[in-house]
Amino acid sequence: MAAPSNRTQRVATLVREVLSELIRFEVKDPRVAAITLTDVEVTGDLREARVYYTAPEDDKTRQAIAEALRRASGFLRRELGQRIRLRVTPSLEFRLDPSLEYGARIERALHELGLGEAAAKERSEGGDDERAEDDDEG
Repeated sequence: MAAPSNRTQRVATLVREVLSELIRFEVKDPRVAAITLTDVEVTGDLREARVYYTAPEDDKTRQAIAEALRRASGFLRRELGQRIRLRVTPSLEFRLDPSLEYGARIERALHELGLGEAAAKERSEGGDDERAEDDDEG
């Protein structure tokens, strides 16, 4: 996907804000209450929007949430069209955002190797002391 234009970015941000509000207050299905919208990517022609979300790690719950979002997508698109004035209301495609899980997996691996946050803090604090000593000598 090419670098998004300012208009595309503004529309994506607005779509994310409106959808978050709709999901929180208007969607009656309790399964979608557990999600958080993380990002929206809108195509250059503003006809399609990929909506990324996070959900609890249980596979059964994730499948139920995906189904609830699929069923609610028509309602969400209609409401989105009423709240955002665009020539064409983008179609909505909901996708599970894997980035948080990926980050957590990397964090666990670093922790197991002894390279987690505590080790990074120790190294950065030690590095500051060495720089300060170098400054005193120079």
